Amino acid sequence: MKNHICIKYLPVVIFLLISYITPAQGNNRKLADKPLFRDPVYDGAADPVIVWNKKKKKWYMLYTNRRATMVDTGGVKWVHGTRIGIAESKDGATWKYIDTANINYRPVAEYTHWAPDVIEHKGLFHMYLTYVPGVFADWRHPRDIVHLTSRNLFDWKYESTLKLAADRVIDASVFHMPDGSWRMWYNNERDGKSIYYADSKDLYIWVDKGKAFGDRGGEGPKVFYWKGKYWMIVDNWAGMGIYSSDDLTNWKRQKDRILEAPGKGTDDQAIGGHCDVVVNGDRAYVYYFTHPGRKKLNTAPANSVESRRSLIQVAELEYKDGEIICDRDKAVYLKLKPE
Repeated sequence: MKNHICIKYLPVVIFLLISYITPAQGNNRKLADKPLFRDPVYDGAADPVIVWNKKKKKWYMLYTNRRATMVDTGGVKWVHGTRIGIAESKDGATWKYIDTANINYRPVAEYTHWAPDVIEHKGLFHMYLTYVPGVFADWRHPRDIVHLTSRNLFDWKYESTLKLAADRVIDASVFHMPDGSWRMWYNNERDGKSIYYADSKDLYIWVDKGKAFGDRGGEGPKVFYWKGKYWMIVDNWAGMGIYSSDDLTNWKRQKDRILEAPGKGTDDQAIGGHCDVVVNGDRAYVYYFTHPGRKKLNTAPANSVESRRSLIQVAELEYKDGEIICDRDKAVYLKLKPE
C-alpha cells in the first residue's frame, strides 16, 4: 500500500523538483554582478570590448581607464592620459582585473588611449584604438585611429595609423562583411559627430567611404548581427540610439532609445554609454558603462571624484515587434559560450 502511494505521487514530486530548479541553475548560468566591474586603479572603466581568449580559455574585457580619482585634473585631463585596462572572466558574469595592456605605440611622452575595438582573425588579434597625442585640458585636439596586432591580447604591436575622413576621429567598430571583406564605422568629430565608415579587404589597408549617417550626434558605434538583421547601437549621451539595416549600408533609426531611463540596481541610475554587444547563441548582451554619480536625483558635485567615476554594467537585449528593447533592471544570468 505504501509503495502504491509513493508511485501515485511520484509525478507530483518530479514536477516540484523541476520547478525548484531555476532556469539559471538548470543551464549553469550565473547571476551577473551588479555593478559588473569597477577598475581598481582609477575607478574609471568605460568603453568596453569583450573578446574570447582561446589560449587562456577565458573572456577578456579591454576598456578605457579614465583617471577618475585624480585630485587636480585641470579641465578634462582626467579623461586623457588614459591606458587600456584588461579584465578576465570565465563566464561573462564575474570579472577580475588583470593589468594594463602593453601597447607599443608611444610616439610622444604623454599620450592618451581610448575606446579599443578588438577582433580575432585567423589566430591574430587586431585592435583599432583611438590615439590622442598628449594630455589635454579640453577637447580641441587631434585624434587618430591606429591599428595594432597581438597574439595574446596583452602585448600589442603598432601596424599603422589609418587615413580616414578627418584629423579628429574616434571609436572604431569593425565587422566582418558577408563577402569576406571588413567594414569599420567610426565617429567623425569634424562633421557634427556623424558616423562614417571605411572598407578593407585584409584589415590592414582601409579606404574611407564617407558618411554612413548623421541624423543625430553620437559616438561609440557598435555593429552586430542578430535576429536576422544587422544592428548598430550608438551612444547619443541620452541613452543609446538603435539602427537596423538589411545591407550594412542603409540604416534606419528606431524611435526609442535604450538605457536612457535610470535603473534601480546598484550604481545604475544614470544613462548608459559606449557599449559592446556579445551575441551568444540566440541571446545578446549589452556591456555598457555608466557614471553612477550623474544620476538625475542627488547628482554629485561637478568635477568631483563621484561625478567622474565610471563602471561597467551588463543587461540582456530583447527583440520585440521588429525592434530592440532592454530592461536594465531585469536580472541577467550568464554563461557565455566560447566563440
